[in-house]
Amino acid sequence: MLVHPQFDPIALDLSKIGIPIAVHWYGITYLVGFGLFLFLAARRARLPQFASRGWTRRDIEDLLFYGVLGTVIGGRLGYILFYKPGFYAAHPLEMLAVWKGGMAFHGGLLGVIAAMAVFARTRRRPFLEVTDLVAPCVPTGFAAGRIGNFINGELWGRFADPTLPWAMVFPQSGSPLPRHPSQLYQFALEGLLLFAVLWIYGKKARGLGQVSGAFLVGYGVLRFVAEFFREPDSFLGLLALGMSMGQWLCVPMIAAGVALWVWGRGRASGDVPAAPLRAEKA
Repeated sequence: MLVHPQFDPIALDLSKIGIPIAVHWYGITYLVGFGLFLFLAARRARLPQFASRGWTRRDIEDLLFYGVLGTVIGGRLGYILFYKPGFYAAHPLEMLAVWKGGMAFHGGLLGVIAAMAVFARTRRRPFLEVTDLVAPCVPTGFAAGRIGNFINGELWGRFADPTLPWAMVFPQSGSPLPRHPSQLYQFALEGLLLFAVLWIYGKKARGLGQVSGAFLVGYGVLRFVAEFFREPDSFLGLLALGMSMGQWLCVPMIAAGVALWVWGRGRASGDVPAAPLRAEKA
């Protein structure tokens, strides 16, 4: 049986040299996730099905900017609306206290979708062409974020059989009983496995929206499975049918993904007008 090492959440404390700045590991994992997105999306933009549509490195950089805004704003609003609407209605100023934590993946996903819609509209590109390009580049960001969760000793798993070799005691939970290190499960499933599947699937030209649909189905199924090992939020517990909030939010995601994949069969990006080619700026 293992014990969580209880890392210091601050990776670099510059106050020791007179600079009032503390760099947290969680912030570093966000930067790693955004950096990986930039690298991977730039590679996807060079694939024939996207290069022929005029995608450039500049487009990817702009997409990253939109995506960062969507992730942060959507993730925060999602947590407020999905998990603690009553609390924040009574304490509205707490909505701005992001340093206290509180981000929801499903809210972040909706924020990113909204950001991609704005990008697609301003660049006169098909929305699903944009999401098909970025979808395989997103899971590495999930992986980085789950490592941040593990370092912080948060979002631990449910109680586990003490004989499980990797069962882990999380002192932060206030219990001496071993738990599943569900952050690492999610790192492997929603991060590495989903990335590998989507990267391979998305290398070939697919029907318009099919890569996006595969992402929604893949994430929804893998997150649904991971939730069986993750401790439900203490202020919510398990909901109807013994399912967690995370699982219930995955149900419409899976359904939407299946519908989108079926709709995209036989539809090519070339069925809609391409955006005019632009010279890439140095």
